[in-house]
Amino acid sequence: MLALFLGLVGLVVGSFLNVVIDRLPRGESLLFPSSRCEACGRGLSTRDLLPVLSYVLLRGKCRFCGVPISWRLPLVELLTGGLFAFLGWRLGPGLELFSSLVYVALFVPIFFIDLREGIIPDVIVFPGMALALALALLEGRAIPALVGGGVGFGLFLAIYFLARGGMGPGDVKLAGLLGLINGWPLLLVGLLLAFVSGGLLASVFLALRLKGRKAPIPFGPFLVGGSLVALLWGQGLLDFYLRLLG
Repeated sequence: MLALFLGLVGLVVGSFLNVVIDRLPRGESLLFPSSRCEACGRGLSTRDLLPVLSYVLLRGKCRFCGVPISWRLPLVELLTGGLFAFLGWRLGPGLELFSSLVYVALFVPIFFIDLREGIIPDVIVFPGMALALALALLEGRAIPALVGGGVGFGLFLAIYFLARGGMGPGDVKLAGLLGLINGWPLLLVGLLLAFVSGGLLASVFLALRLKGRKAPIPFGPFLVGGSLVALLWGQGLLDFYLRLLG
């Protein structure tokens, strides 16, 4: 029942996160004006804003002008709802569940904004750092969080200066946030997963000639994905790796 409830909550949260993804990069208010069609400018009613259901009933098109609605909207809603439901099923009630839900609500807009715009907004990262630190204090893991945040920020800052163009300033700040979230040493698990998955995808793009060697690939989505995996299974992955070494 908790998973079902959180899944429904996640759909609604995902609908709001779509507003964040659309408006935040443009510097627009998240509350005003009310939602409207990007093509014709007509205001949308409640029946047009039901998560996923409205997209299905409208067959993916605006009720007024018939212009196709971006597939990203139901995808974000389903992704957020699915992650909320999974976390409820896996973690059960408690502070760890609440923290994880907060982190997902941060991860989703960072993922899609960086993927589409190539930026990681400070207005998400800096409040996210404050939230992550506050939650770490409540969970009694402030020291690992601070060490992780310092290592993540410092490591990426070094890469930023040593490999000009290889890393953006947004990635540096995001690494600091993810260090606070994952803590030490699980930060290393998330970063390793990010570098491996990013490198593999870049190799595929190069092999298929979908990207040139100098074409930028947003790294934020890989960092967020690696951090989420580390958040859920990082300790198990780290223990497995240490057993292999032993």
